[in-house]
Amino acid sequence: MAEIKIYSNADELARAAAEWFVALATEAIAARGRFTVALSGGSTPRAMHLGLSSEALKAQVDWRRVHIFWGDERCVPPDHEHSNYRMAKETLLERAPIPAGNIHRIRGEADPEQAASEYEQDLRVAYFGNASHVPPRFDLIYLGMGDDGHTASIFPGTSAVREPTRWAVAQAHDFPPPPLVARITLTPPVINAAAHVAFLVAGAGKAERLQQVLKGPHQPDKLPAQIIQPTSGKLVWMVEEAAAKNI
Repeated sequence: MAEIKIYSNADELARAAAEWFVALATEAIAARGRFTVALSGGSTPRAMHLGLSSEALKAQVDWRRVHIFWGDERCVPPDHEHSNYRMAKETLLERAPIPAGNIHRIRGEADPEQAASEYEQDLRVAYFGNASHVPPRFDLIYLGMGDDGHTASIFPGTSAVREPTRWAVAQAHDFPPPPLVARITLTPPVINAAAHVAFLVAGAGKAERLQQVLKGPHQPDKLPAQIIQPTSGKLVWMVEEAAAKNI
C-alpha cells in the first residue's frame, strides 16, 4: 500500500523531500557504501535540490558515495533550457561535491534509440559490471505526475506503460507539455524494483487527476502513474495540500 503524506505548501513538500534524501542516503551509505538516486524534472524537484544544496543539509551527506541518475530526459542538448540535467546541474550538482564519475546523465543530444540503449548500458555497468539482466534496485527514485496522469516520460497509450524487459526506452512525444521532442525514460520494471519511490505532487490543478490515480479504477494505459507499484519497496506520495483536496 502506498503512503500518502500531505504538506501545507510546496515549500514544505520540497523541504520534506530533501530531508528524506538525506535520511535515505545516510542509511544506504552506512549499509552498502553508496546511495543511488534517480532525479526528476519540474518546479518541486528544483526547490528540493536547492534545499539539498543548502549548507545545513549538504553537510550531512557523503557526496563521494552518491550516484545520480535521472528518471527521464527530453531529447535536447544538456545546456538546453528544458533539459532535466541542466536543471539539476544548476540547482544541485554544481553546489555539492559529487564526483563527475558519479553523475550518470541521459545523453539527450544523441539519437533517441541510441541514447536509451546507452543509458541502459550505463545502468548495467554502474550496478552489475555489465553482468545481469535483473533490473537495478535504486535506493530512491523521485517522480512527478503530469496533468494527464503520466509519470517520468511514460505517457498514456504508449508502449512504455507495458514495457516488460527493457530498462530505458525512447518515447516519441506529441503531448503537452512542450517542447514536443522525443524523450528517454526509465521503464516500470526499473522503477518498481526500487527500494523507495516518491511522487512529488503540487498544485490545485493536479487535484482531480490525483484523485483518479489514487482512488479511481486501475487503468494504467490511461493513467500511467498507476503502473508504479514497487514489488518489494516503499511507495510514498508527497502531496501539497492544494493537490490533495479530493483525497
